[in-house]
Amino acid sequence: MFVKTTFVTQSMKPTIKLAESQTPEGQPLELHEHDGHFFISSRGERLMTSFSHGSEEDLARLGCQPFRTARQPRVLIGGLGMGFTLKAAVETLPNKGALFVVAELTQAVVDWNQTYLKDLHPGLLDDERVVIKHSPVQKLIGQAQGEYSAILLDTDNGPCAFHGDANDNLYTVEGLRLAKAALKEGGVLAVWSAFADKQFTKRMRKAGFDVSEVQVPAVHKGRKARMHHIWLGRNGAYASQNRKHS
Repeated sequence: MFVKTTFVTQSMKPTIKLAESQTPEGQPLELHEHDGHFFISSRGERLMTSFSHGSEEDLARLGCQPFRTARQPRVLIGGLGMGFTLKAAVETLPNKGALFVVAELTQAVVDWNQTYLKDLHPGLLDDERVVIKHSPVQKLIGQAQGEYSAILLDTDNGPCAFHGDANDNLYTVEGLRLAKAALKEGGVLAVWSAFADKQFTKRMRKAGFDVSEVQVPAVHKGRKARMHHIWLGRNGAYASQNRKHS
């Protein structure tokens, strides 16, 4: 259901609720616009914004960069969001044979990207190399065997945010082993988080990944940007990925 509601903030610039919907799990989602920027919230908490997205772009660049010379790199992205991770992945891998599979459960998020948010990334979802699948990313990971060059995970606030949530199996040792099996030899699992987590680093290593960690600014502007955390897990040594995928 789409609605339009106007609020007035302390700065006297209106915040406009453009639309509202629910996730398949029944969680409310709202899309707002304020002073030329957009944000998606749930129960009053901002989940993502069109202003703060630098670390999401870094997630895609770091995860995809090793495969710029591959003829047919395949990338799996967990969640569409506002499209910043997908856009950065597409820009990092301009290869004609590339494929970008986005697992997005909530149809409204796709609809908003095609309507209210379409000017953020003109033509992005029209790229024939982009495929949106209405499926949990865990399911797509579990169905794949040596399929992906890179898997990019950016769910909520990262691995340490989950306590019994349906997404937490992404970050267990078993879930990480499934991700490793879904990667090609030399493939990369890139995981975004608002915070560092030593226990998650240990779980990645226990799952068999060669792990490196990077701190990146939350936004690529401003003097005192908050820092976010990215794990890069390599599935063994790099191997040429120029063989056609069967």
